[in-house]
Amino acid sequence: MTSTQIAPRATTKRRPRQAAWWLYVVLILGGVITAFPFLWMFLTSLKTYQDVFLPNIIPTQPTFDNYSEVLGKTGFLRWFLNSVGVAVATTISVLIFDSMVAYTLAKLRFPGKEIIFVLILSTIMIPTEMLVIPWYLGALKLGIADSYFAIALPGMITAFGIFLLRGFFESIPDELFDAGRLDGLSEFGLYWRIGLPLVTPALAALAIFNFLGNYNAYLWPLIIIQSQEMRTLPVGIALFSSEAGTQWHLIMTASSLAVIPVLIVFAIFQKQIIEGVVLTGTKG
Repeated sequence: MTSTQIAPRATTKRRPRQAAWWLYVVLILGGVITAFPFLWMFLTSLKTYQDVFLPNIIPTQPTFDNYSEVLGKTGFLRWFLNSVGVAVATTISVLIFDSMVAYTLAKLRFPGKEIIFVLILSTIMIPTEMLVIPWYLGALKLGIADSYFAIALPGMITAFGIFLLRGFFESIPDELFDAGRLDGLSEFGLYWRIGLPLVTPALAALAIFNFLGNYNAYLWPLIIIQSQEMRTLPVGIALFSSEAGTQWHLIMTASSLAVIPVLIVFAIFQKQIIEGVVLTGTKG
């Protein structure tokens, strides 16, 4: 074999390596651009009031006094517990009710099933801004305004969760449920003992997305909350920002504290979050 025949093969081997090299460069550049605002926020939280207005990113005299001031002089801990409590309650509710409705629409046969599913799915296209007024009026009539139940109520069942879980339940062979019926399982037993264990990846993804979404919710809690002790974290930080004025070091400190739980959740459930993004794009 001549050298002229070997050269093209060597060239084709170099091209994938070059493409991979440029891909790494783009990914690193994108990671730096994405992480820079968070790094800048954290570094600003370590600055003094005078240091904030200096043209430097790294603080000249780093201090953690801002964190003790925010935790001691604001209701941050109460806001944090309110957000976590609402997020946990809505996540548990979503996993229960969404999975029940999804199983019913996927595995039970009754007239109008597809119409009901289309009606549920159509609610995804309605913007939240159009729903807050009827939600608010309904909360006033029920007398539950300015309560934890009112904050959590709109997120206790979601059309997206029903859509996601229905696709997974439909992918389970009907023969498994028929075998369960022959063994004497009730319909709830089929759902609980056969259906749920087989859709665990979808449940995990839905739980993470729902928890983060309700933890970061701002518009509805801002409208329905009236008392200071009922504020959730996004609402509390937003109002604190308007009260703090130009004290950017305190505002960035509060924002850094709010981001820490989200980063912890992502660090622990990184694999599940990535799988959830893949699942939401392939199932339905």
